[in-house]
This record gives sequence, structure tokens and C-alpha cells, in this order.
Amino acid sequence: MFVAVLLFLVGFVLLIKGGDWFVDGATGIAHRFHLPELLIGATVVSIGTTLPEVMVSAQAAMQGNSGISYGNAIGSIICNTSLIAALTIAIKPGKVNRKSLMLPSAAFFISAFLYCLFAYTTGEFKRWQGILFLCMFAAYMVISVMQMKKGNSADEPAAEEEEKKEMSLAQELIYLIIGAAAIALGANLLVENGTIIAKALGVPDSVIGLTMVALGTSLPELITAITSLMKGHGALSLGNVIGANLFNIVLVSGAAITIAPFAIPAEKQLMGMNSSLLVDIPVMLGVMLLLCVPALKTGKLYRWQGITLLCIYAMFTLYQFLI
Repeated sequence: MFVAVLLFLVGFVLLIKGGDWFVDGATGIAHRFHLPELLIGATVVSIGTTLPEVMVSAQAAMQGNSGISYGNAIGSIICNTSLIAALTIAIKPGKVNRKSLMLPSAAFFISAFLYCLFAYTTGEFKRWQGILFLCMFAAYMVISVMQMKKGNSADEPAAEEEEKKEMSLAQELIYLIIGAAAIALGANLLVENGTIIAKALGVPDSVIGLTMVALGTSLPELITAITSLMKGHGALSLGNVIGANLFNIVLVSGAAITIAPFAIPAEKQLMGMNSSLLVDIPVMLGVMLLLCVPALKTGKLYRWQGITLLCIYAMFTLYQFLI
């Protein structure tokens, strides 16, 4: 138990430092090529911070633990939106670039619609569906790169190259890669040892996927959001959360389903129905609608959104442990 706690703390330190390097590298590249930060957040940064979810879900799928694979993806979306984005908005609400927000938001809801269609009609995921999600991930990346190239000169003129410590492109890429590696390793240490600690304290396995593992693998997004906020890059943080949520469906779930197709876990029942279909998936969709609709409609994020989302996350977590 002492070793688990120690490794848990080491993982936390790696996450903090990795988040710092990763944000520096990503924003440096965004400014160098005059790309909108929200779009960089929704692609490059999101892939880096989603690596822990990919590794955990793939590993769980190979071990035949569909509960962790499923709970990790759904729980991470809920955590990213109603804890991480919520904290960012509650602390510093502000304007968003609706044009840059449109693509990742639309892609998320299209993939979420398909995910729900498969879940509610058959109650299971087949390998071809996993491959379809992975193809959607590839398509999204291609469209994003094309959009970045097209908007290269059209978007905000990237605040005239402030005289700041110039980094070369090689340094920015090194920061990005080392930051992503530190984030992935740190999250892995946190998840593995956090799960050991949770089991030692008697937390049921069915709850670990949607809470402990989801929160552990979402810590990179949390660290990146906090680091981005402190450095004044709020758009990067929001783009990262929405991009990471999309990747949790098309990349994380897609990879897990392709490796080992599985049925929706039905360990937990509510009113005689599968709790995942009645609570988990509707909460996932609800928090994303609450985050995206006002932003797309008005081009602003409001403090009330952040506070409401935080309340939803608190109630969802309590439900998982108490019911």
C-alpha cells in the first residue's frame, strides 16, 4: 500500500510537469503557424491527453475486462465536461470562436448518435462498429488539417509575435513529445496505483471504471486545462476537452471494440433497467449539450454553465457510490 501511494504521487508530479511542457509546445506550434488555439486544442493536444484512455481501454479489452473499457470512455467524457471544462468556465468564463468550435462539436454529436444507436438497439458493440469509429477518427483528423490550412491566414492574426522567449520548431516538438510521454506515464501510474488503493479501501469494481479510472485518465485534461488557464490560453483548454471527448468515442472506444467486441455492462440496475442506458449515456449527452449549445449559439461561455456542470458531476459521482 505504501509503494502504491508513493507511485501515485510520482504519477501526479509527472502529470503536472508533462502538462506544462505539452501546453508550451502546442501553443508554440499554434502561434508559429498562425493556427487558432481552439483547433490545435481539439486535435494535437487532445490526442496527447487522450493517450492514457487509449492505453487503459486497450489493455482492459485485451484482458477481457469490458467494464473498464466501457466505463473509462463514458466516464472520461462526463469527467472532462462536468469537472474539467466546468472548472475552467466557472473560474474564467469568456468568449469562444464559434467557427473553430463547430467542427469538433458536430463530429462529437454525430459519433455519439451512432454510439447510442448501437448501444440502445442491440446492447452490444461488434468489431465492424469499432472499425467504423476508427475510420471516423481518421476522417476527422484529415478534415481538421484541411480546415487548419484553409484558416491559416483567415483566423485571428495571432497577436503579433510578442517578443517572448523564442523556441525553435525542434524545441517545440520536443516539448510536445516529452510532455505527452510524461502525461501518459504519469496517468498510467495514477490509474494502476489509484485502483490498487481503491480496491484496498473496498471500492466495488463496477464503480472503478466510471469514477476512479475515468478520473485518473482524465487528469491530463485537467492538468492541461489548469496550465492553459494559468498561461492565458482558455481556448486551447476548451478545444482540448471537446476534442478529447470526441476521441473517447471514436479512438478510445473504437480501439477497445476492435480489439475485443463487448456487450454494454449490466452489473448495475435501476428500476429493473440497465443503469448505463438509463443514467450514464444520458448524462454524457446532457453535459455535452449544456457545454456546447450556449457556446455555439452566443459565442460565449457563462459561469452558470460551469457551476451547473460541477453540480451534475457531484451528483453523478454520488450516485455511482451510493446506489
